[in-house]
Amino acid sequence: MAQPRLSGRTLAATLLLARTKPGAMLLKQLFLKDLRVHELAALPLELLGDVPLDTRARGARPPRRTDGGLPLPNSPPGHPTCESIVARYVSGATTPDAIVKKAYDAIARLESGTPYLGPMCDRTEARALEAATASTLRYRSKKPLGPLDGVPIVIKEEIGVQGVPRRAGSDFESNAPWPEDSTLVARLASAGAIVLGTTVMTEYGMTPLGFNPKRRMPRNPHGYDRLAGGSSTGTAVAVATGLVPMGIGSDGGGSIRIPASLNGVFGIKPTWGRVSRDGDLAGGSVAHVGPIASNTQGLALALEATAGADERDRQTFGSPDVRVGEFTSACTRSVKGLRIGVDKSLWHGASRDVERACEDALLALEREGAVRVSISTQVAPFAAPIGYLSIGPEALAACRKFFVTAREQFTPDLELSFSVLNELGLNDYMFAARLRDGLRLEMVRLFADIDVLALPATLSTAPKATDAEMAGGLVDSAALDALCKPNFLGNLTGLPALSAPVGLDSDGLPIGLQLIGDAWDEATLLSLSAELERLGVARAPKPKASVHQ
Repeated sequence: MAQPRLSGRTLAATLLLARTKPGAMLLKQLFLKDLRVHELAALPLELLGDVPLDTRARGARPPRRTDGGLPLPNSPPGHPTCESIVARYVSGATTPDAIVKKAYDAIARLESGTPYLGPMCDRTEARALEAATASTLRYRSKKPLGPLDGVPIVIKEEIGVQGVPRRAGSDFESNAPWPEDSTLVARLASAGAIVLGTTVMTEYGMTPLGFNPKRRMPRNPHGYDRLAGGSSTGTAVAVATGLVPMGIGSDGGGSIRIPASLNGVFGIKPTWGRVSRDGDLAGGSVAHVGPIASNTQGLALALEATAGADERDRQTFGSPDVRVGEFTSACTRSVKGLRIGVDKSLWHGASRDVERACEDALLALEREGAVRVSISTQVAPFAAPIGYLSIGPEALAACRKFFVTAREQFTPDLELSFSVLNELGLNDYMFAARLRDGLRLEMVRLFADIDVLALPATLSTAPKATDAEMAGGLVDSAALDALCKPNFLGNLTGLPALSAPVGLDSDGLPIGLQLIGDAWDEATLLSLSAELERLGVARAPKPKASVHQ
C-alpha cells in the first residue's frame, strides 16, 4: 500500500526526520518500496545491458511509410491554432499587433480571476510588441516568413530567453536577464513566432503534479480543485486556455506529456537529439525539449522550425535533416497497415475511464486499417523505477551546492526527495544504467515488428489539491507514480513519444493516449494523432476557463 499524502504539519515533521541520517535512511526504504525501486534487484541478470557509453536513441528499422493525400484535420472548436491564426492574418481579419495586445490583456484576466489561472512567469512585452509590428508589416506586404509568422508562443522558464531570467521554478538561480536566446527560441523567432514570455514550472522540474510554493501556480482549467500537472505547467495551461496555440516545454520523466494529458492538449517529446537543448538548464541524460499545442499540426510546425543539428548541443550531431513541410505532410498520411503494439502490463493501474478512452481510440485506428499487435515486455514495466534512479541522482548532482549549503530553502517536496536520493549509492545509479541499456535493447527488438507502442499518457486524470497544499507543498508517491509510470520509457530510451487528448473521465477531466515511436520517426506519431483528430476522437476540449484571440 502506498504511503499517505504528506502535507502541512505531517510534511513538516517528515522533513525534520529526513534531516537526520537515520531518518533519511528509513524514508529511503519506504519511498523505494512505494515506487517499486526495490523490485529491480530481483530482475534476471540477463535483462541487463552494458554500462551505456551514450544516450543516443537506437532505431530498429526504417519507418514504414504510408500514403498521404488525406486532408489536414479541422481546427478544434474554441481553440486557436497556429494555422487558424495565420489564416486570419492572410485574410486581413486581424493582425499580429492586435493578437499580441489581446494576448497580454488575456494574461491579465487569467491572473486576476479566481481561481488563479495565470500561466506566466516573466513577460517579454516590449520584444513581443516590436516583433508583432514587424510581422504585421510583412503580412501587409504579403511577404510572411512562413506558417509561424505572427503566432504568439510561450517558453518554459528553464529555457534561455533573452532579456528575462532563467530560473527553472526556483529562487536559487540568478534573477539576471539571460543574455541571448537559446537555439530553440532563436529558431522559432527566426520563423516569425512571437515570444510572449516564460511560463511557470515546478522547482527544477522535479514533480509532475504542478504545484510550486515558490511560484503562483495555475489551477487546472478543466477542474478548479485539480492540479494542472508538471513540470511544464504554465505552458500547458497557456495552450489549454487558448492564450497561445503552441508553446515550449521540457520533459525528463513526462513533463511535456503529463501536463498535456491533464489539460487536454497535444504534446510531443521528440527523439533524443532531434531538438537542441542549448540554453536548457535541466541538462542530464533524460531531459528533452519539445512543443505543446492545441492540435497535431501545431506540434508538426514547431518541430519543423526547431529540429536539426546545432553546434551548441553535441547531442544533436547526426540527427537527420528535416525537409520543409516534412512533419506537416505526415499529418496527411493514412494509418492503414501501421502496426500498433500493446502490452497490457504497461496499462496496469490505469483508471477505468482512462483505459476505456484509450481503448476506444485504438479501436478507431483499427477501423481505419491500423493493426493491433499484442506484445510482451520484461524490462519496460520497470521503466518508472529505473527512471527514478536515473533522473533523481542527476538532479541532485546538479543542485549539490544548494543542497549542501541551503537545503531547507528548497520546496518541501524537493528537499524531502533530495534527502532520500542523497542516501543512494553509486551502485544504485550504475545498476539502473545497465537496466536502462537493457530497456533500449528490448525496444529495438520490439520495433523490428511494430511501428508504435500505445499506452495511456497517465494512469489517472488530474489529482485534487487544496489551496493549503498548493501553497505549502505536498508529497504523494501514489499520485506521482500514476503520472510518471507510463512516461519514463520514452525518456530512458530517447524514443519519441506523443500525448493526444482522447476523452474525458466521469468528472469531465481530460485523458491522454500516449504513442511511442521508433527513433527519428516522429512522422508516424503525428500521422496517427492527426488521424484521431480527423475521426473526432482526439481533440482539445474547451475548458471551464478559456480566452479567445
